[in-house]
Parts: sequence; C-alpha cells; structure tokens
Amino acid sequence: MSDVRVAAVVGSLREDSYSRLACERALAAAGGYEGVETDLIDLRDFELPVFDADDRSAGDADELVRRVQAADSVILGTPVYHGSYSSALKNALDYCGFDEFDETTVGLLCVAGGAFPTTTLDHLRSVARAVNAWVVPHQVAIPRAREAFANGELLDEDVADRVDTLGRRMVEYATIEPDPRTLEAKQNVGADD
Repeated sequence: MSDVRVAAVVGSLREDSYSRLACERALAAAGGYEGVETDLIDLRDFELPVFDADDRSAGDADELVRRVQAADSVILGTPVYHGSYSSALKNALDYCGFDEFDETTVGLLCVAGGAFPTTTLDHLRSVARAVNAWVVPHQVAIPRAREAFANGELLDEDVADRVDTLGRRMVEYATIEPDPRTLEAKQNVGADD
C-alpha cells in the first residue's frame, strides 16, 4: 500500500477514554504499512457547537470536515451511551455528509462499560451506509472496558487482535471499488445538497 490516509474519529470526550486508546491501537496497526499516514481526530480538540444546518462552518467544523474528507478510510470509535453512540460523535457526523463519506471505507469500533454492545455498531453502520460509505464487515466491540484495559493496554489478546485487524482492514480496503449507491443514499434528500 502507498499513499493511503487512515483517520479515526474518537467520539469520546473523556480524558481517560478507552475509545481513544482503542482507536490509537487501530491506527498503529494501520500505520504499520509503508506509505500509510494516520490521523487521530480527537473530538476533544475541536470546538463543535450543536449542529445547525444554517451554520455548517461553526467553530472548528471546517477543520473537522477537511480532515475527514482527506482520509481514504475512517474508523468511527465511540463509547456506548444508552445502547447507541455518543452525542459528540453524532454531532461531528452531522457536520459531515456525502462529500466526506461518499465511497469512503469506514470501520466501526465501540467500547462499553457493560456487556456486549451490538446495537451501537448497528446504529453506526446505518449512518455510514446512509451517506454511501463502504463499511467493512469486520467490526470491534469491546465490552466491560474497565476490565479490558490496564495501563493503557488491552489485556485480552483476542480483543487486541480484533482491533489490530480493524486497523489493517482500513488500509487493505481503503481503495476498494465501491458498490453502486445504496437505497438509503439514493433516497436521502441530503444527497444532493
């Protein structure tokens, strides 16, 4: 691989975020390929007011959009909140859309305090498909996060391997030929904005 850019959007605003640690690990695996550039898009570093369609350039929105659009593949990483993804990630995704995600490879990663967090990944997959992203089949869910990490490292080798695999898939599929537009994308009125 050469000239591939992989980004990870960290949807957690916590200082000691397990989502951030997992995204950093996935990017490290992606960065193991020659010619691959990685970008950790940490939403803590952005001023992003609640999305208002009348002010799409509010705060640091233009910088967020530029960095997401520059990526060939994007990992969406989030903590699980009430069975879904974080409001910080939702707000960031609202600033982005077809221009940023159309035909972009997307990987999904979520971290939960409790048991297996499958609905979060389903919700993110639906959002990504609606903006015509190509979502890789491999996804990562990390349950019981407090038990899964110690000193910033994943303890479970199987989970660590899944995170590493996601990072590698982001490179391997970064330039895949996209499928025809999804039904969701065709029927989404925002597609032509």
